[in-house]
Amino acid sequence: MRIAAVASLVLSLLSGPSSSYANPVSAGFADTFADPAVIRGLDGYWYSYGTSDPLREGEGRHHRLPIARSSDLVEWTYVGDAFGEDNLPPYAAPGSLLWAPDVRYLDGRYVMYFTVTNTASTPHPWDFSIGVATAPSPTGPWTHQAAPVVPPRPAGDSYWNTIDPAQFTDVDGRKYLYFGGFFGGLWVTELTPDGLRTVGQPAQVAIDNKFEGAYVVRRDGFYYLLASSANCCAGPTTGYSVLAGRATSPRGPFVDREGQPLLASRAGGTPVLDQNGNRWIGTGHHSQLTDLSGQDWMLYHAIDRADPFLDEPYGINERPMLLDRLDWIDGWPVVRAGAGPSERPEEAPVTRGSVDERFTGDLSGWRSTDDWTVQDGYVRHGAGNGKAATLISRRGIGGDLRAETDLRLTGRSGGLRIGGATVLVSGNELVVTAGGARRTTALPDGAATWRNLAVTVKGRTISAQVGSADRFGDPRATVRLDSPVRLSGSFALVAEGQADFDNVSVARLFTPVTRPAPAPRSGTLLDADEFDGTGRGWQWVREDTSARVTGGVLRWPVQGADLVGTANAASVLLRTPPEGDYIVETKVTLDLGEDTVRNYQQAGLVAYVSDDDFARLCQVAIWNTRQVEYGRELPFAGRLSYGGNIAGPPATTTWLRLAHRVDPANGEHEFRAGSSRDGKTWTWAGVWTFPKDTAPRIGLVAHGGAQPAVDAEFDYVRVYRSK
Repeated sequence: MRIAAVASLVLSLLSGPSSSYANPVSAGFADTFADPAVIRGLDGYWYSYGTSDPLREGEGRHHRLPIARSSDLVEWTYVGDAFGEDNLPPYAAPGSLLWAPDVRYLDGRYVMYFTVTNTASTPHPWDFSIGVATAPSPTGPWTHQAAPVVPPRPAGDSYWNTIDPAQFTDVDGRKYLYFGGFFGGLWVTELTPDGLRTVGQPAQVAIDNKFEGAYVVRRDGFYYLLASSANCCAGPTTGYSVLAGRATSPRGPFVDREGQPLLASRAGGTPVLDQNGNRWIGTGHHSQLTDLSGQDWMLYHAIDRADPFLDEPYGINERPMLLDRLDWIDGWPVVRAGAGPSERPEEAPVTRGSVDERFTGDLSGWRSTDDWTVQDGYVRHGAGNGKAATLISRRGIGGDLRAETDLRLTGRSGGLRIGGATVLVSGNELVVTAGGARRTTALPDGAATWRNLAVTVKGRTISAQVGSADRFGDPRATVRLDSPVRLSGSFALVAEGQADFDNVSVARLFTPVTRPAPAPRSGTLLDADEFDGTGRGWQWVREDTSARVTGGVLRWPVQGADLVGTANAASVLLRTPPEGDYIVETKVTLDLGEDTVRNYQQAGLVAYVSDDDFARLCQVAIWNTRQVEYGRELPFAGRLSYGGNIAGPPATTTWLRLAHRVDPANGEHEFRAGSSRDGKTWTWAGVWTFPKDTAPRIGLVAHGGAQPAVDAEFDYVRVYRSK
């Protein structure tokens, strides 16, 4: 009992105070805070940066890239705007908007990349470019560079979407910038060492008409490209989501979990974040971070479907900032193991540890063996006598843990001692030693400017990595060592020669989530039409006499009509579903070819209340891409609103599912979309909801364009009880 009590106390100290939070985390300072970027400053605070919008309803004034600060990633305070009302880049046209910032700490200064919507060099109203500015601190003052880092890119009589920048630094020190959007696709270009200009020619990494808001991290030898898909800003029908691909090079080629390229016409994309039927829709345009326990998190924006606009309907979309856990399951990132955005209280990130030192006071929590002094918010070891010196925490450590420090080195070496192991940055190497065992790896550029040194202890395995001081997913060096000695005991800072340390922490190591959230599964077959001539129970809305059952298939020529909007000329083939929870499935063959423009031929499933209130899941041609779109139309504020969500990549023959669930709390009908390229491996996407007092029927559609002529071939419609 005594040993157990001591162990419990140690774990409690290591994990820090228990706390929870609820989304949106921006509620304390803003009603809307779109496209959030996040960085940890050298002062130990977290900073987030948003797109230029008013912060509050009724405010009526755009903030030029507003900035918020937090000590715990949960409670945020507005601290100002990056730029004043008249402070535009010198190349920007008057009235230009600044969108989607990305901020990094690069070689001793903060660098901000952002979208500039209009330049003075062309008469076009939307000739996007990527701007860049630098600052000595996370809040500025920010100084514009004289020219954009990526200028406008002509596309005939228009301009490509040169938007949504995201910077990444590779292990060899090379810097890259990812950018782009639906019109033109996603691109990567190398940057000069200072990060302010491009090098060589950009390369396309993801197809157009599907992705924007790129973000890249490196993990376990792979480069993960995460990007947002579908529409960001369709009010109550916004279906934004985050998808991922990975590669073995920062230039790609990126493929999804099933091996589908992100550059293909039938573009791949493994779901990372999707709306789940609660209040939040339109979940996307994110940034990532790692807390002090080693757990990854995602900051992103979303829309409350009950309050989708900031002020008047169909004005500015209200997109507050949300925070949720980011898990890695079977080598792929996914928010809350696939459960999607949270609306109820969740366990908060670990932002304080059992050792937690920002060096704003004295060194009473430490024992010094040499010349250590606190100055300007960090601790410095002077040149000393040339021997290794330690600054030892008065609090011992043990168990699985994560230790961190920001380190700036002008002497010979500096780092951390954890029990019987030492982790040092020594010149241009990262060195781990324990009980005579030693591992090293190259560290380009050493730590002449501030770097983050993070050390993980799990059992007797010690892993160390050095990355940028802003704590992004771009480690410059990583070493792993199985220690022959115990890794518990004292914790110390170690230096030989002059070294600076800041933001020192030790926290209990997080426990990774390794099992995905449950996905819909089919059970007992309740109803079916195999299209063998015996099917019954169908009802037409505007019968299409060209649809026919032959050879065990429903062959339906794709109509030159649609349901979206007020025309409502398309036919719908419907049947009444069973009560309760069920899954409806069809297998549809639709030869849309590849790469050519065939807007917007499609066929698939529909959940239908009326011509103006439906959700459809279709294989569809969207310009030169082929996608599985899960669209929703509904009446809102005297108008019809339509938006889409994206499921998995289609094949010529694609299996589609709608999983229906009645929410026991409010009686709403939830329909979750699923798609498959082989009928066995399913990709589950987002959820659209219908009110309690509706009675959605299920059925088929084949519409969106009659040229070129093509038949949609449905093999069957089956309805299963959900497991």
